Amino acid sequence: MGELIVIRHGQTEWSLSGQHAGRTDVPLTEAGEAAARSLAPRLAGRRLTAVFSSPLSRALRTAELAGLTDAKPDPDLLEWDYGGYEGLTAEQIRASRPDWDLWRDGVVPGDAGHPGERLDEVAARTDAVLDRIRPLLSEGDVAVVAHGHLARVLTVRWLGLDPSASRLLGHPHPGTLSFLSSEDGQPCIAGWNVP
Repeated sequence: MGELIVIRHGQTEWSLSGQHAGRTDVPLTEAGEAAARSLAPRLAGRRLTAVFSSPLSRALRTAELAGLTDAKPDPDLLEWDYGGYEGLTAEQIRASRPDWDLWRDGVVPGDAGHPGERLDEVAARTDAVLDRIRPLLSEGDVAVVAHGHLARVLTVRWLGLDPSASRLLGHPHPGTLSFLSSEDGQPCIAGWNVP
């Protein structure tokens, strides 16, 4: 059984400033491109049977620089649609909602391009991704290049947990790898936030 390798895209200006970048297509910074390149040696020795990526340029560029040139764009790997919180930091949101917690309270609707998404909708997308990936793992490793909050939801769904358990995982740093595996037939996290 192969491992599911979850790659968070490299740094962007918004990840650096802490802004919520859901559907806004923010490019990688120079540091983000360097981090993506540094992943290539770690991935070169893996027997990858498939590679999937969010269709946003920051994820596709990360895949390319990491040597995963055959990444297939998958819209189910898009980041959480933050709705009216798109582009805001947690501190800005808490200025008007002091007790706000993304995992408990979710987002507010935004404009037509950012209508917002509930946690259970994000989980349904990650469940669909996992349903497509699980059969491929019998042939080797599968890599996905995605986003921070989506990676957390994908991971807890891999573990069979409620999507709200995503709050228990630390936010994956830009340009890092996480490894989802199984041990004695049970899903597990084999590595998290590996540079």
